[in-house]
Amino acid sequence: MSKRSRIVVTGAGWVTPMGHDLESVWTRLLAGETDVATIDRFDASTFPTTFASQVRNYDWTGFVDDAALHGHPGKHTQFALGAARQAWDASGLGDVSTLNRHRIGIYLGAGEGVLDFTSYQRASLAAWQEDAGVVDTVQWGDAASRFLDGIGEVEQEPNMPASHISREFGLRGPVYNCLTACAASTQAIGEAASIIQRGDADVMVSGGTHTMLHVLGVTGFNRLTAMSTRNDSPTTASRPFSRSRDGFVMGEGSGIIVMETLEHAEARGANILGEIRGFGSTADAYRITDMHPEGRGPGDAISQALEHAGIDPESRLDDGRPPVQYISAHGTSTSENDSIETRAVKRVFGDLAPEIPMTSIKSMMGHLICAAGAVEFITCLMILRDHVIPPTINLQDPDPELDLDYVPNVKREAQVDTCLSNSFGFGGQNDTLVVSRF
Repeated sequence: MSKRSRIVVTGAGWVTPMGHDLESVWTRLLAGETDVATIDRFDASTFPTTFASQVRNYDWTGFVDDAALHGHPGKHTQFALGAARQAWDASGLGDVSTLNRHRIGIYLGAGEGVLDFTSYQRASLAAWQEDAGVVDTVQWGDAASRFLDGIGEVEQEPNMPASHISREFGLRGPVYNCLTACAASTQAIGEAASIIQRGDADVMVSGGTHTMLHVLGVTGFNRLTAMSTRNDSPTTASRPFSRSRDGFVMGEGSGIIVMETLEHAEARGANILGEIRGFGSTADAYRITDMHPEGRGPGDAISQALEHAGIDPESRLDDGRPPVQYISAHGTSTSENDSIETRAVKRVFGDLAPEIPMTSIKSMMGHLICAAGAVEFITCLMILRDHVIPPTINLQDPDPELDLDYVPNVKREAQVDTCLSNSFGFGGQNDTLVVSRF
């Protein structure tokens, strides 16, 4: 990162399938728990995949000052509002009216929300003239227009979560959103740090939010054969780095952090959770849904992030440890991703690669798509705080070709001072962050 400003994280929050507050979810991750279960949001009984990792029993209205001001937000916005409130409160920034709100911005990696298909179906059925066996196109058009003009389309745009956060907290600085698939929220955090460093903001709220737990989302990934079909054992379906892995498990949720310049944080006596030291972003320039087999894009992103952080990946610290002591793997539980990510890490770290613990919390939480990177980055912050690494669960039959330290099944205590967090998305987007203890 640029030497002009050191960027530190002062707040973090998440809404996940495993819970809606920082500490309880962290406890469950360390215990190797999971909430993967049969989908109940719609009837998925005829789908190749009938299970997912859903956010349940979540009431977003408890996280905002006036729910009426937000109308009928999509689920991705609901998740983001809860995570943002947690992060803001944890940061200690307090009443925004006492701050220069023009110097506080937002950068999210947020996906599209879920259209209200049930209402649309009702509108279509209302236009069906059963006796005549035809559709009253005028009536159907009117019903569809009312649907789209109401809560259907407007609240589902990818930029809506950032807009609602801006409204909730009164933030008037730069507001951005990127939609780079599964790498989106990692990219958003890296770009948000860059915005601060170029002098356009003192504080940025960043992270991601997404849900694809709807008919089109599950259908699409099933058609791509990317999701596990282990319907007889949903809780063990996500098994990164395992020989028997057969695809990822769909998840949903949001992870949000507050970052600011070190000077700004120290001036107000903030509690610092970690320092963002490096960011790398590359493209595979290969295929739309396949990673380059040699991991050139992921490897280059990791190398770039380490270079920005001033870290030599093949030089030990004075105490003999590797220069990075933990890697948050993208670790989707697909055959291609796990193999290529392993290959990329070995290419960058050389002989030190087997000494660096690397885990995938997707084994427990599922794949949160655009929100995955931010939630995994927050996991790194918790590891830096507690010196405990969560496990990769369901790793009973390791792939013999994958020979790194994936911390199988049980948490591990370790002295961790620097973490690396990877995210790789469809289209060949690769993003990596380096975060260290302050």
